[in-house]
Amino acid sequence: MTKSRARFSHPNPFMSAFTMLAICFVIATCLSAPLKAQTVFEPPRGSAERKEVLDAVRPLMEAHLHAPVEFVINWMRVGNSWAFVGVSPQRPGGGAIDPRGTFLADQAEYMDGLHTYALLRHQYGRWNIVDFAIGPTDAFWDGSALYSQVPQGLLPH
Repeated sequence: MTKSRARFSHPNPFMSAFTMLAICFVIATCLSAPLKAQTVFEPPRGSAERKEVLDAVRPLMEAHLHAPVEFVINWMRVGNSWAFVGVSPQRPGGGAIDPRGTFLADQAEYMDGLHTYALLRHQYGRWNIVDFAIGPTDAFWDGSALYSQVPQGLLPH
C-alpha cells in the first residue's frame, strides 16, 4: 500500500507573491491612515508659518478696512499646502473697527460682523489667497467644489 501524497505539497509561488503583496498593501494602508489625519495642524503662536499666513491675509483686510489691522485668531489650520483661517480683525491694541467707516459701509447691515474667513494655498514660495469672505452669515464653504479639494480637518465643523 502506498501513501498518497497531498496534491499541492509545495506552495504555489504565484500565490505566495500575491499573498505577500496583499499583506503589504493592508499594512501600508493601515499605517498611512494615521499619517493623513496628522497632516492638518494649527501653527503654534510665534511660528514663522503662522506669521506668513496672517501676513498674506493682512493686505486684503487693510484694503477693505483701512490700515492698520491686527487679528484675533478664531480658527487656523494648515496642511498639504492649504491654509484656512477664521479671524476677527481689530485695530492694534484691541480697538474695534466700525464697518460704517470702511469700504464695507454699504454692506454692514447684511454682514455678521467683520469676522473673516480665508482659504489660502502655498504656491510659488508664498501663501496666496484663493477665496475669502468678510462677515458671512453661513458656512459658505459647505458643498463648494473648491473646498472639496482641501484636506480633511482644514475647515471648521
